[in-house]
Order: sequence, then C-alpha cells, then structure tokens
Amino acid sequence: MTGTRLISSKVFVTGVQVQAQIGVYRHEIGRVQPLIVDVELDVPTDASDRLVDTFNYEAILQAAQDLAAQGHVDLVETFAHRLAERCLADPRVTRARVRIEKPLALAPHAVAAGVEIILGRG
Repeated sequence: MTGTRLISSKVFVTGVQVQAQIGVYRHEIGRVQPLIVDVELDVPTDASDRLVDTFNYEAILQAAQDLAAQGHVDLVETFAHRLAERCLADPRVTRARVRIEKPLALAPHAVAAGVEIILGRG
C-alpha cells in the first residue's frame, strides 16, 4: 500500500501455564506452583511474510519455561521483570508488558493474584 507506514505491531501470548518454584512463605518453599503468563510486545514490523523478519512468539513461551526451570524465585514481580528483560534482549522489541497470575496465592478466596509490569527502551 502506498503512503502507509506501520509504526509497530503487538506480538502477544496469553494464558501460558508454567510450573515454577515461587513464593516467600514457608509452605511455598521447595514446591512448584502454577503461574499464568501473559506477554505483549511492541515490535516494529513491515509487510514481510518471512518469520525471520518478525519476533517469533514461540520465543516468549520458551523464555517463560526457561525462567521457571531455573529454580526458586521469591516474588512474581521478579519473575515478571526477568521475563520482560529477556524479551527486550531482542533489539526489535521496544516495549514489553508482562502479567503474571499466581492462581493459588489467595485460593479459595480469589481466582488469582499477581502483577503486571511494563518495561521499555529509553
């Protein structure tokens, strides 16, 4: 299309389920818990039809799984920040929004508790 310019697109993955050793309370130490991960990335793109020219959303899944496999993390905030930084390691990503839900945190009184962070360049 002549005269149009795409500034950025959103690459997203929602509802990724990972099992992680996470938490600060005594009953959380040494056991895994489910986390639900949503990630949204701002990535400049063009009209290319080649995977190499864009951010592959499978990389988001892999990064979340890799972080969960690395061992115990005290806070969901830490997990979210690390995941956002991993996504921003790709120079094409200009902004990362990461939302982590911890379904067992307040069970049975709430469906989930968690955190959402946004990291960007600059």
